[in-house]
Formats: sequence, C-alpha cells, structure tokens
Amino acid sequence: MTQPAGKGTLYIVSAPSGAGKTSLVAAMLARDPALCVSVSHTTRPMRPGEQDGINYHFIERDVFESMINDNAFLEHAEVFGNFYGTSQRWVEETLEQGRDVILEIDWQGAVQVRRLLPECVSIFIVPPSPESLRERLTGRGQDAPEVIERRLREAADECSHALEFDYLVVNDRFDQALGDLLSIVVAQRLRVEPQEVRHADLLSALVSGGFAYTN
Repeated sequence: MTQPAGKGTLYIVSAPSGAGKTSLVAAMLARDPALCVSVSHTTRPMRPGEQDGINYHFIERDVFESMINDNAFLEHAEVFGNFYGTSQRWVEETLEQGRDVILEIDWQGAVQVRRLLPECVSIFIVPPSPESLRERLTGRGQDAPEVIERRLREAADECSHALEFDYLVVNDRFDQALGDLLSIVVAQRLRVEPQEVRHADLLSALVSGGFAYTN
C-alpha cells in the first residue's frame, strides 16, 4: 500500500479486553507502512514485555492530571482504575503530514474523539463468543483470576456500545479479521476526497482534453 496524499485519516479501534485488538493493530502496521499508531499515556503499571514509549508512555497519576489541566489530551478516560490519554498535538501533527493514525482506545474515549473530530472512522472488534473471550484472557497469563472476572463483566458493557461505531469486525479467524480491517483502510483511501488530492494532475488532464485525437 502507498503513502496517502493530503491529510491522513484518523481511525478509532476499540474492543473489550482480550478480543485481539492489540495483535490485529500490530499486524496492520506490519502490512501497511502508511499507518501509524498513537502511543497513549497511562498511569497503569507496566506489564512484562512492555516498553515505555513503545506500548505506552507510562507516567505517574499527578503528571497525568497536570496534562489534563493543560488540555494536552485529545481524549482521556479511566479504565479499571487507571487513566489513559491520547496526545492531541501528536495526532493533529501526524494527520497533517498525511499519515493515517490508529487510536486504540475504549468506547468512552471514542465518544470524545468523535465529538471533536467527526470525520474520524471508528471500528469495534468483538470476539466470536463469550467463551472464547474467557479463554483468551485466561490463556495470556497476565492477570489474576479476580481481574479476569472483572474484565469479563466489563466486556458486556463495552460490547453494548459496539453499534455506535462505523464498522464492526468479528475476530474469529485472525487472518480474516486482519483482512477486514485493511479493507476498511483501503476503502477510505479510495473515497473521492483523498483521491482528488492524490490524483489531481490525472483528473485535470482527463477533463481538459486529454482524450483528443492527434494527427
């Protein structure tokens, strides 16, 4: 896939914990170099294998609250007792550079972003069944049993907001879900507005006599 011309598109990708959102977004980035992901700020502890500045910007709660007061976040929310936020300046600058940006945020953050940037494209990912979600949360071995039960209870509330999004993707087979997500990106790039910028010279030639016969 090629680098998009003009202003980039902002994609919101939300899902209940364990639905495979992070793995799918990582695969999208590997397949499409014109995509990039916003690295959120969070107050939650770093998990094994995570890196500061790569997975999240891990900061203290007082620092996060100071950033809220400075209006530094495009959106922010409290999830499972921890705060998450997206840098507004970074997102706006990256979109102006023509890059497509993915925000991995929950439905609460999605509401805030859609209010400020209604042109964004929102996608909700769901697991194929409640049973599969429990298996995935248990199998990744990152959370205590009581945390898993809390996440499962929260998943029902999160999924109740799925129909507020533009697209719904079921992550049953990973390759199929990945293909669905990439198809959404391609479809957005083929809309008239970005194509008008990308192919301005071609369209100008086509409508100004480019088909005329020459002897």
